[in-house]
Amino acid sequence: MKKWILLALLAIATTSVQAQDAYNELRRKAKATVSDPKANSVVKQISQFKLDALNYMAIKMQEEMPDSSVLFLDKQAIAMDNFVNFYVEKLIESTKKPNVQQVKMIKMFMDASYSNPLFNDKDTELVLSYFNSADSMTRFSLDTDWRKAVAALAHLYGLDK
Repeated sequence: MKKWILLALLAIATTSVQAQDAYNELRRKAKATVSDPKANSVVKQISQFKLDALNYMAIKMQEEMPDSSVLFLDKQAIAMDNFVNFYVEKLIESTKKPNVQQVKMIKMFMDASYSNPLFNDKDTELVLSYFNSADSMTRFSLDTDWRKAVAALAHLYGLDK
């Protein structure tokens, strides 16, 4: 019995250590891509959003949720990365579809982001800076509960079954 408890604790500790690296690793990758002069401009733009979203998330969590765990930040970071990557995948797939369907898909992602705030931040100019920019590929709110936004999209795409 003691062995099982010890193994369970070890597994939880190992998972926590790996998870704590998620935010830092995603931030490091995004920053490296943004700083790379050889990187594709579209990839740079997507990475800039990720970097800004990660920075915003960390600052707001420190201000609004100082007692939250690093694991919570990591889960949000992973969900944001999954959300954006799924969006890019769907965006590429939609290029073969009529413009009306492309717009509908983009609006689904925008709505999933906007409709699931994490902090209810009143600074809409900052929070919606990407959302309101027609030039941005990633028109999402920075104030997003990314885990809920991913769940909303999974439901819309029937992936939650």
